[in-house]
This record gives sequence, structure tokens and C-alpha cells, in this order.
Amino acid sequence: MPIPDNLRPISRFSMREEVYNTLLEWIMEGVLRPGEKILDKDLAEKMGVSRTPVREAMRRLEDKQLVESAANRWTRVAEIAIEEPEMIYPIIWTLEELAIGSAFPRLAATDLEVMKAANADLENALVENDPVRASRADARFHGVFMTRSENPFLINIVNDLKIRCRRIEVAYFGGSALAQDSVNEHNLILDALQVGNLTEVQRVVGTNWQNSLKRLRTIIKDQADTERQPESILQL
Repeated sequence: MPIPDNLRPISRFSMREEVYNTLLEWIMEGVLRPGEKILDKDLAEKMGVSRTPVREAMRRLEDKQLVESAANRWTRVAEIAIEEPEMIYPIIWTLEELAIGSAFPRLAATDLEVMKAANADLENALVENDPVRASRADARFHGVFMTRSENPFLINIVNDLKIRCRRIEVAYFGGSALAQDSVNEHNLILDALQVGNLTEVQRVVGTNWQNSLKRLRTIIKDQADTERQPESILQL
């Protein structure tokens, strides 16, 4: 079970949340990979906390179907179903279109600058082949208008779904759903925001997610085709 050596000390004042958020981040970003067994004793020792907050965190993660366990036998990171993107992405693009509609009259020039900076960071991360950084930059870009929607119920639903998305994109697909096309699509969103065209903004937000799903479909198909090839062909 790989645990980063540079783990920051856990604050005693927010121990439960910090332990939970740390484990959640490790699962989303592939530090703890699907199917990997996790031991509360090892995690507690590494984090410098008791086993109680670690166990509480793992129960919360199990409630989100990110961790699974067999009583008195093992606890492990939940596997990823190959069907998940088909179920999750359409929900997200529908809700993000709603969110940006609510955010539209509230977005200021400073918000657009934050989105531009996040998109530039995404582009650099893709050039440097850093899927975790790319995923974080993409989340910051979309997070600006999600926050400006000022709808906590909508934000919470989308955030829960995006936990699974980031896990799929980084831990399982190596960040390949994010490509230069994502940067270009974000630029189209920014262009439409700058001219005040809400209809076009919502359309491009939806298209951004739809194209990400298409990219994942291509990856899944390519992986399946590779697995079906005879061993002699794979060795060529």
C-alpha cells in the first residue's frame, strides 16, 4: 500500500476531516488504486493519528462506494465499473449547464481571469504529461462557475459525481479524457462568456463533457481491442 513520504502533519483541530479528505484525494488521484487493500493501522501510523479517525473516514468512503470491505477480512479501494462514465457524464453536463445558467449574471471579470489561469495550467500540465495536475486545473476551471451558481444542493451533487469522474480519468485512464481539445473547448466557453451569449455558453459546456466521454469511449475500445489481440501480435 503506497503512502506518500511527504505527507503533511494532520492538524488535531480538524483531524477527522483532514484524514477523510486526504484518503479521498489519494483515491481520486490514483495514489490508492482500484482493488488495492488498505490497512487502517498503517494509515494511522503514517498520518500520526489514532485508528479511530481513519476507520471513520473509511466508513464515509464506503458510504460513497469508493471503498469496499468484507467483515474481519479486508478493506480495499472499490473497483471501477467500465460503465460508470456512460452513467455519470450525462448527469454532470446537464447539471453544469444549469449551474452556469445560474452563475451567468454573477460572473465578474476576475472570475474569467481565474478560469483563464486554470485553463493555462491545464494546457501546461497536458504538455508535461501530468494527469493529476491536469485534473486539478480542469476542476478549478469548472469550479468557478459552479461556486458562482450559489446553489449548495447543486454543487454538492455535482461534486460527488466529479469525485468519481476524477477517479476514472486519473486512476483508471491516466488522465486521457483531458486533452488539448479540452483546452480549446474551455476557450470557447470563455469567448461565449465574454460576449454574453448564455445559450452558446451552455452549449459549449455540454459539448466539453460530451467530448470527454467520447475520448473515454475511444480509450475503452482501444484497450478492449488490445486485450483481444493474439499474444503473437502483441509481441511484435
